[in-house]
Amino acid sequence: PASRTLGGRRGELVVDGSWTWNDPATGGEHRVRYVTPHEQGRGPPVVSIHGFGANSLHMARNVAGLSADHRAYAFDKLGYGGSSKPSPRGREVNSIYNFDTWGRQTTSFIEEVVREPAFLLCNSIGGVTGLSAAAARPDLVRGVVVLNMSLRMLHVSKQPRWQRPLVSALQYTLRETNVGKAFFSQVATPQGVSNALSQAYGERVDDDLVDVILKPGLEEGAVSVFLDFISYSGGPLPEDLLDQVKCPVRIGWGTEDPWEPVELGRQAFASRPTVDGFVEFPGLGHCPQDQDPETVNSFVREFVRDHA
Repeated sequence: PASRTLGGRRGELVVDGSWTWNDPATGGEHRVRYVTPHEQGRGPPVVSIHGFGANSLHMARNVAGLSADHRAYAFDKLGYGGSSKPSPRGREVNSIYNFDTWGRQTTSFIEEVVREPAFLLCNSIGGVTGLSAAAARPDLVRGVVVLNMSLRMLHVSKQPRWQRPLVSALQYTLRETNVGKAFFSQVATPQGVSNALSQAYGERVDDDLVDVILKPGLEEGAVSVFLDFISYSGGPLPEDLLDQVKCPVRIGWGTEDPWEPVELGRQAFASRPTVDGFVEFPGLGHCPQDQDPETVNSFVREFVRDHA
């Protein structure tokens, strides 16, 4: 795969930074880890937003690759990677880990760290986060590139009526009993993560990627974040957000994605007025930005040139 040509471990491609985000709605100050390239470019800034269970190093090949032409950043969403993981216990379910929270985090990051309006590069649920940010603060988001957008098929509005109480009961059991922790302990192993990623990529993944995803998931508080988010069947749908945003959106899709089928993505999103293109990436899976960063980085550069 093309990604192998970059060389080096993902963490060696970027430089770590730390930002304190003050968000009273989620309990005050939070540490946020972010990454930048070793040398920044001078073009319009691009902020990358990772998907479920991932972190900014999953976008490291894009941050590094885009730096020749752009100021490039990626940050760990609250609850993931090296960012703070405030406990959701004792609070209303999904009151911390939701797209409104991560949308606010995104716009605050742009205001306080980037300090000028930015383009966004998003993967999976990161796409819903990016669209939430763009809908809330059109003055800060110049355009959004989304790769393999989460279709949110477990959203309550997309579940058959008969299925809703069953899904709700399962989510409650995982979140509120030891069943959830037992399930997480089975998933959060090198073999478990490798199996899941190999399915998502459609090919065997390297050990560095397994470490990038697994190690933050073993930190204190990570299991509670995981169990809270898999109970999240509310909040915005990407279809609705696409109808709300004012900026251009371009969508790319790995055709071999086993989790978010390209046919459903095209049907749901390609004809939305704000979507200026829906491009398929043959042979790639759920995370094209890491699997073939050169192709994705060129895709992003072209979008920025069209709308800068």
